[in-house]
Amino acid sequence: MPTPIALVVIVAICTGICYSVARKRGARVPFWVVMGALFGPLAIPFVFFSKPQPGGRRAR
Repeated sequence: MPTPIALVVIVAICTGICYSVARKRGARVPFWVVMGALFGPLAIPFVFFSKPQPGGRRAR
């Protein structure tokens, strides 16, 4: 069974990945940060399929 510290590190990494990908794709960043925190590695493939937010700006 993974230690609590390992779980926190994995969730932090997944949250960071979801944040950066959502920001680059122009998706809803707060939504994807929460999804990364709740679902961990399972959220990462889905953030790549996220659509840009209507009226939002894409990061350069």
